[in-house]
Amino acid sequence: MGNRSAVTTPSAVTTPLAVPSRSEVQVVVPVGIDDPRRPSGGNTYDRRVLAGLPATGWPVRQHRATPESLGSLLATLPVGAVVLVDGLLACRAPGALQAQRHRLRVVVLLHQVLGTPDERAALKVATGVVTTSAWAARQVAHRLVRVALPGVDPAPLVAGSRSGARLLCVAAVLPAKGQDVLLEALEKVADLDWQLDLVGSLERRPDLVAELRGRAAASGLAERVRFRGPLVGRSLESSYAAADVLVLPTRQESYGMVVAEALARGLPVIASDVGGVPEALGPGRPGVLVPPEDPATLAHALRLWLERPPLRASLRARALVRRTTLTGWDETSRRVADALAEVAA
Repeated sequence: MGNRSAVTTPSAVTTPLAVPSRSEVQVVVPVGIDDPRRPSGGNTYDRRVLAGLPATGWPVRQHRATPESLGSLLATLPVGAVVLVDGLLACRAPGALQAQRHRLRVVVLLHQVLGTPDERAALKVATGVVTTSAWAARQVAHRLVRVALPGVDPAPLVAGSRSGARLLCVAAVLPAKGQDVLLEALEKVADLDWQLDLVGSLERRPDLVAELRGRAAASGLAERVRFRGPLVGRSLESSYAAADVLVLPTRQESYGMVVAEALARGLPVIASDVGGVPEALGPGRPGVLVPPEDPATLAHALRLWLERPPLRASLRARALVRRTTLTGWDETSRRVADALAEVAA
């Protein structure tokens, strides 16, 4: 599933630690990882790796923390422990890693590359880094960076409609996810038949949700744009099953797990050509990539999709081929385990 090759860059060498044995890995994840109100790709990744590591020979001792509590938690872990820390925590509390750099072997699991000073500080003192795409690995200056692409579960094929009019966007409503760009693009194709389902958290930026609702109403599109909120399990499966195409207008994305999830169902994708999204889309062009923050080009891609049945048929056929090349979460866990073994050596 794409290129999982290692990326290495020079960095300062730290004093080796004596690790007693490869008996277990301490995994630190955010509080709220199981909150159904805020599903996210990072939380899904963490849960699947927690479940998969024992099969690779790494029993897991799980801890939950906030950025504020990370330092006190790390201080309780045994000297020489191999510790996998979610980047959401590590990159908001670099001082916690700095304080333990000579006691612990810390691997930061970096879901999203933000390039902030705190992120750079955290990665500088980490023993190793795991990223979720080769693109993300290239952004990280560290001597030990390994790539573990997200896996995907087998899923039933979507039937698709003849019109291709059922559009689906799966992402929390946030500025970075570009729902405003999508709405502007849809205003430009309002003459065509389409229906959009926005699936994702509405709680994190209620002001943006209100703005988008108002814009849809002012444009006469309120009945065609449905804010479904966060969906999981069968409700999310039903949304995929009812869709014709996934649209991801994101401004930034280290990978784009929803792209792979759509392709696992034979669902074509129209997405921003940004970050690791091309890796998620994979070979064979089972979708269309457009520049981020470009509503005119996105509108053109949507118009072509809606007006040209041969294009829809071609992209669906390519999505079916790509579906056969996707790999599962067991491979992701194996790649993470390999990274842990390197820092433990």
